[in-house]
Amino acid sequence: TVGTATQGLANYLKKTFEGEQVRVAVAHDSRNNSRLFAERVADIFASNGFQVYLFDDLRPVPELSFTIRELKLHSGVVITASHNPKEYNGYKAYWSDGAQVTPPHDKNIIEEVAKITQNSQVLTGQNPENITILDETFDKRYIDRIKNDIQLSPESVAKYHDMKIVYTPLHGAGVRLVPMALKEFGFSNVFVVPEQAVVDGNFPTVESPNPEERKTMLQAMELGRKECADLVLATDPDADRIGVALRTGTGEYVLLNGNQTLALLLSYQLTRWAERGELDGNQYVIKTIVTSQMANAVAAHFGVKCYDCLTGFKYIAKIIRENEATAKYIGGGEESFGYLAGDYVRDKDAVSACALAAEAAAWAKDTMGLTLYEWLQ
Repeated sequence: TVGTATQGLANYLKKTFEGEQVRVAVAHDSRNNSRLFAERVADIFASNGFQVYLFDDLRPVPELSFTIRELKLHSGVVITASHNPKEYNGYKAYWSDGAQVTPPHDKNIIEEVAKITQNSQVLTGQNPENITILDETFDKRYIDRIKNDIQLSPESVAKYHDMKIVYTPLHGAGVRLVPMALKEFGFSNVFVVPEQAVVDGNFPTVESPNPEERKTMLQAMELGRKECADLVLATDPDADRIGVALRTGTGEYVLLNGNQTLALLLSYQLTRWAERGELDGNQYVIKTIVTSQMANAVAAHFGVKCYDCLTGFKYIAKIIRENEATAKYIGGGEESFGYLAGDYVRDKDAVSACALAAEAAAWAKDTMGLTLYEWLQ
């Protein structure tokens, strides 16, 4: 199945970019067999004569999107089943803008995949020299870009750098980069849930690795109570969705739903952009049609345009692409725990969202003497 999908995609890329040296990236998460499938994808692309950039180990989905844009590649694939149960794995294809494929490419790719009816049509075992391995030095480029593009309140972080933060990667790819991003932003007191920092596609400590579910977050919130943490953060196995739990006045933790998280992060970004004098009427935000109208109200308060789009981050990415030359995207997301701040990535990004949430907590404490929960109220 992986071979058929990859050869079909390769054939479409060869037709679309005829006469060019096609260049692609391949990444994977912690799912069972994800590494095996990712190496298979890289082998098939290389055997088709493509230049392939394969990560040396698991990586967050948004880093794959960043890689396509940063290296000016034609396409990319990430092996992941996101936040679905352990029995699943999946295959996500990306286009040259770093976004998941949209019409007409999706239909055209599937037509090419359907033409692969025999194993002999899948090219393998050729041109291994076409595969370049990406390591932690590339992670640094990604984290530096996050900090450069979305950091808004370094002064507040400097005052509250020792604010207690609990983080769980839920056995997934966020374990590599979320602690690194928090450290790069200036936070020095981050507790990673040790049992859930183990990379394991069986997700032994949870029924389902979905931060939308309170029972999935119980272990992290328990560590939060133990440490009296200001903030509890989580990422799903491919680190594109963010879970946020906030401490109330009674010391309990409330797990935010996706609409609340979006309202909080969007309000923080727009408030700081306004305070820094960076809103000039040429900025916009985006949400999906099934996401709370609170985003529209927040945008209207700041005089910022809010787009509504179809469900799926690829449609958010499409609006960003269409506005690249004329307006500035600030942030946006969807009710299913996905958020993207800045346009250097074209998929939801829980790595940057975790850093942004922590910074918002430090800023609220510094400027208003409020916890994030109190500010949300």
